[in-house]
Amino acid sequence: MTMREEIVTSLVLPILIRPILSQLERRDVVASQTLRAALTKAELSHPGLTYELIMGIIRKGDVNVNMNESILRLQGAATDSDLIEFRLNRTEDAFQELNKKSAALKRILSRIPDEITDRKTFLETIKEIASAIKKLLDAVNEVVGFIPGSSGKQAVEQRKKEFVKYSKKFSTTLKEYFKEGEANAVFVSALYLIHQTNQIMITVKKKCE
Repeated sequence: MTMREEIVTSLVLPILIRPILSQLERRDVVASQTLRAALTKAELSHPGLTYELIMGIIRKGDVNVNMNESILRLQGAATDSDLIEFRLNRTEDAFQELNKKSAALKRILSRIPDEITDRKTFLETIKEIASAIKKLLDAVNEVVGFIPGSSGKQAVEQRKKEFVKYSKKFSTTLKEYFKEGEANAVFVSALYLIHQTNQIMITVKKKCE
């Protein structure tokens, strides 16, 4: 499995499956919770299982779907309960602010598929993304002071470096898009950025909760 597939795979359960189960919960709470628990357990034991399940259905139906675009678009509709593993429970302002900045960046990135074909709108969105990235990094810096031990701080700093690296790659991909018009490369790069954002949240959560 390539890194690109791993990133899409990691987002299928929280962004695609859980919202469907949330809708089912309104009709049958027990069935929804049973399925949620079973799929979560199966995904932990066999990472990529839910992705293979969805792709199997798509292939069986002979449907042409751009999963990169679809997952990116669906990110915007995911709720806090769908993305529970990427949210911090600590009540201090610094942690709640990081929750907000993380969610805000991902929401803006999720708009890319709808806005990429409108150059003027997309350029404004790119400015929003740049601002959201800076705000997220500022929020991470505020949280670092709460993390106990040097190893915990180093782990978060490493995640931050990775995030910055993929932010720069995203910027490069945008420049290439305006030259070559390859939208899917932008979708993939945005998913990488969402994945890196999630990795920051998971790491902070492990070190502080």
